[in-house]
Amino acid sequence: MGAPRWSRVVLKLSGEAFAGGQGYGIDGATLKMLAAEIVEARQNRGVDIAVVVGGGNIWRGQIGAGAGMDRAQADHMGMLATVINGLGLQDVLEQMGQPTRVQSAVHMAQIAEPYIRRRAIRHLEKGRVVILAGGLGSPFFTTDTPAALRAAEIEAEAVLKGTHSGVDGVYTADPKVDPTATKLDQVTYMDVLNRGLKVMDPTSITFCMDNNLPIVVFDVTVPGNLRRVLDGDGGVGTLVG
Repeated sequence: MGAPRWSRVVLKLSGEAFAGGQGYGIDGATLKMLAAEIVEARQNRGVDIAVVVGGGNIWRGQIGAGAGMDRAQADHMGMLATVINGLGLQDVLEQMGQPTRVQSAVHMAQIAEPYIRRRAIRHLEKGRVVILAGGLGSPFFTTDTPAALRAAEIEAEAVLKGTHSGVDGVYTADPKVDPTATKLDQVTYMDVLNRGLKVMDPTSITFCMDNNLPIVVFDVTVPGNLRRVLDGDGGVGTLVG
């Protein structure tokens, strides 16, 4: 095997990816599979990995807002859900012998470090996986935005958006609704914005475009896919750049 095409990446995992087939909460077998993918990429391929975790398997702020809850309060609840997922991922990674650090944008010193850019970079340089939880620490943002922002801050070379439920890339339309939808192997940032393609939220797409950060959208629940993306297998996922 040659060198991976990126030496440092941010892996964005939605909360729903932690739920597996049950659709909510944390599925132990799924969590172990995701952790094994990360360990293989870190220990066998030598890639620095920071993981930004979502919390939709536990709570989504937009659902609370839709039920009449104050949106800022609901989003803060969602940030706490991401910390739960981050701690769960840390536990399984360390059971597999992979050193980790959880950093949170919401300060909770008993269980996680505060997010500090230089400290995060130092952890990566020492071979640790850094799990970034708590979103941005501010309401009204999805976890796509901190994935893009943290990638720029820690000098990552790409954002890897891990999907689930059989979604293996970016399509011309929703393949679950439109049987004529076709998968795109590569697409530009402007095409994503202009065509309203479901990749990441528009704020994060624009940020990645402005900072020349490529995005790969791929199905993270298929064993080996993370390694294939890092090795440049063009048949896996969609490259946005």
